[in-house]
Amino acid sequence: MITTNRTFQGTVASISSSFLFSLMFLFGLFMQPLSGTQVASWRVLMMLLSLVLLVSFTKQWQHVFEYLKTLKTPKDWLLFVLPTPILGGQIWLFMWGPVNGYGLDVTLGYFLLPLVMILLGRFLYKENMSLWQWIAALCAAMGVSYDVFQYGSISWVTLFACLGYPPYYLLRRKLAVPPVTGLLSDLTLLSPVVLIMLYSSGGFSMATQTSKFWYLLPLLGAFSALAMSLSMVASRKLPVSLFGALSYLEPMLLFVLSVTVLKQSLDEGGSLFMYGMVSLALVFMIIDSAAGYITRRRDDRLHGYNEPQIDTFPPRQRLIKRRIKGVLRARRFRKIRRYQQRVNRIEQKIEQLHSK
Repeated sequence: MITTNRTFQGTVASISSSFLFSLMFLFGLFMQPLSGTQVASWRVLMMLLSLVLLVSFTKQWQHVFEYLKTLKTPKDWLLFVLPTPILGGQIWLFMWGPVNGYGLDVTLGYFLLPLVMILLGRFLYKENMSLWQWIAALCAAMGVSYDVFQYGSISWVTLFACLGYPPYYLLRRKLAVPPVTGLLSDLTLLSPVVLIMLYSSGGFSMATQTSKFWYLLPLLGAFSALAMSLSMVASRKLPVSLFGALSYLEPMLLFVLSVTVLKQSLDEGGSLFMYGMVSLALVFMIIDSAAGYITRRRDDRLHGYNEPQIDTFPPRQRLIKRRIKGVLRARRFRKIRRYQQRVNRIEQKIEQLHSK
């Protein structure tokens, strides 16, 4: 019963998050005459404000500072800061694309993103791929190759959308950055840039002089914070395979909105054959995720496993457990980093001996 409840809650959270992200896709239309770049800048500021309120309300500041204390060397700080421009570019593209006729191109990039991540995991981290994943990757490759052969190229917006996030995730994974900590630092570092941009382009005066922005801007920040929090809730409550399958709902919604609301023709974003092959690839990915989820549920039931209920009472006890877990996690990061440095020094000495 506990597992069923958690799965249902996670599924509702994931679907709600996808709907909220798809609504933000249209905010550029609602907030005209602001340009897409100005809307993206306001989104960064509103997201930062909402995230600060969210972290303060959930009392997670200690976890944020505990992780930052683990960054000791300039190299660690460089790897920590390096993904920030990537996220800034993706936020800009998400808000700029729909109002400039690139809604379908952005959507296609998000369609291809899961497949790019799978291929990176296979060839970079040597992870195994199932038969369904290989078939999905082959279908997507055939669709993209057809468009490149037919038109000579593929949209830079699509490439930026599907190839931008993988380096971001890989760099965050290298330092094991918690999602809230990473996003909070990214938005904080981006704030001076967007403030200068809004001041120089007249975004502040335009927003203060138009009454509709007085509720649209807070709504944009609230939607962003709520979508992020629901996505994090879903990632904690759902198995990885089911969470991955439900994440494909967002690009499907973006595709429908691009064709219906933005009134874009399919020919503007690519050929019908490519969309068909990419959609077929997503179907195979969903089948693979669902099959993995069903298999794991069956194995867990056979072994008498029940997923533990984390959200227990009293709340104060849960808060104390979170703080203890954060301290232990920070200490573990430090130990792992020290051991890795020792291993690197030993490997360097071995290489020096071999060279002699």
